[in-house]
Amino acid sequence: MKFAKKYEKYMKGMDEDLPGVGLKRLKKMLKKCRSDLQSHGNDGSSAGRCPGLCSVCDGSFFPSLLNEMSAVVGCFNEKAKRLLELHLASGFKKYTLWFTSKGHKSHGTLIQQGKDLVTYAIINAVAMRKILKKYDKIHYSKQGQEFKAQAQSLHIEILQSPWLCELMAFYMNLRRSKKNKGAMELFGDCSLIFDDDKPTISCNLFSSMRVDISLTCSICLDTVFDPVALSCGHIYCYLCSCSAASVTIVDGLKSAERKSKCPLCRQPGVFPNAVHLDELNMLLSYSCPEYWEKRIQMERVERVRLAKEHWESQCRAFLGM
Repeated sequence: MKFAKKYEKYMKGMDEDLPGVGLKRLKKMLKKCRSDLQSHGNDGSSAGRCPGLCSVCDGSFFPSLLNEMSAVVGCFNEKAKRLLELHLASGFKKYTLWFTSKGHKSHGTLIQQGKDLVTYAIINAVAMRKILKKYDKIHYSKQGQEFKAQAQSLHIEILQSPWLCELMAFYMNLRRSKKNKGAMELFGDCSLIFDDDKPTISCNLFSSMRVDISLTCSICLDTVFDPVALSCGHIYCYLCSCSAASVTIVDGLKSAERKSKCPLCRQPGVFPNAVHLDELNMLLSYSCPEYWEKRIQMERVERVRLAKEHWESQCRAFLGM
């Protein structure tokens, strides 16, 4: 079965109507563009090439795909955030969320919803990748790849979403607590891999897509501790990200200046909307408990030192010293 039919079948089979990529409509746009190019191509040099002003490329195809990508990512982020809030909530907040959410949220239901959201994210990422690849094939260009880079800079690339990593960790945490009380249990389509003590979350869905997320902080070059994901999708330790943003742990990342850039991709303004990856933190603490206990002790000492320095500087400023 071709991917377009598989994608359409998957989207129609969902329990609720969620935004997706209009593959059929976008393919019709490209087919029309190709027929127009062939009819206007009188010589070998111009045949099959996109003219300088193409109504399909400039006026319809990319704006339409951009809107669909924004809708998919927005829906995915909102649903993932809601599901994770429900799982991590405690006390009165937990009961409030459970009663206000639709349907009965049993343990098995949460697991299935987590897996469904990851599948939704990845199959839409495959759809976007395939339609952009088809665009480049028809136009003999690299505009599709350039558009993908533009989408990443606008933070509407779904594989870039920090909630995808959180959902994968959430899924593994629930499976572990449900079926394996003593040790980490991994399942077929998602796994936590340690290669030379370098952890990676890996997820295989569909023959054409594999997602690998490195869990090594590129600042301290160690396993991420108290991890946060910046708006660009890169993951760091919380202390390392505060250092990179030139803010104190007391003020937090929300106080970072807009000109502060990600150490890896150099995108500005990615710190204020950083997401704390609590599910990932839990997953790593379960998988390497001895190492995690040592990191907790080290981090505690470092945080006390940084907090002390912050308040001492505040006192000196207040006293005019």
